[in-house]
Amino acid sequence: MLRCIRFDLPAESLHYVADCSHAPYGDKSPEFIEARSFAIAEFLVDTGAKALVVACNTATAAAITKLRMKFDLPIVGVEPAVKPAVAATRSGVIGVLATSGTLESDKFAQLTARFGSNAKVIVQPCPGLVEQIERGELASEETRALLAAFVQPLIAQGADTLVLGCTHYPFLIPLLREMLSEDIALIETSAAVSRQLARLLEERGLLAEGDLSGSVRCWTSGPMQAFADLLPLLWGEALPVANLTISG
Repeated sequence: MLRCIRFDLPAESLHYVADCSHAPYGDKSPEFIEARSFAIAEFLVDTGAKALVVACNTATAAAITKLRMKFDLPIVGVEPAVKPAVAATRSGVIGVLATSGTLESDKFAQLTARFGSNAKVIVQPCPGLVEQIERGELASEETRALLAAFVQPLIAQGADTLVLGCTHYPFLIPLLREMLSEDIALIETSAAVSRQLARLLEERGLLAEGDLSGSVRCWTSGPMQAFADLLPLLWGEALPVANLTISG
């Protein structure tokens, strides 16, 4: 998602927090996730952020309503792309890959009730998948086996469209493409989130102008070297990383 925003809005400076010491959020309580979301949001606002992207489905479900009540700036959340998946399916069956926290949230229940009535929506929790991606194992045999165990039951039930309902999962698209036939659609929300961010910034007159590229800064709550080593794999190049020390 960060790469998509960078591509679409190259003049903007981006501040990214990786809460690695508490990942994945999917197995944490809503109260814990809300507290972390507020602590990280306050940190980013203190660094000068003019908008916030809650780049996590689980955190969006747990905290975005209250974040919008507290902070007077554009805030963009993410949610599994059920609506475009329903529009795209030919078989009438879609599969949603996500964390347990996302799938068990009231926000996801409301989403499927609103947009899922014209298709059969099959949900699949994916425990362990975020951890594989955080370790940089995007194509290992263990990751492949995990992914197959999650995806194949959905395909067997007729799903022709898979929703990648966690912002980590798009990193596995190359592996999924190896495993699945070409007629299986993979849908994720990076482009839609980037467009929404651009729209909100423009509405408030906050879009950066000029031809110069903005900077990208990263913080992690986990081991800095481990995250720095992972960035070239996920981002495509090395980036400066600082230690995140916040309460909450």
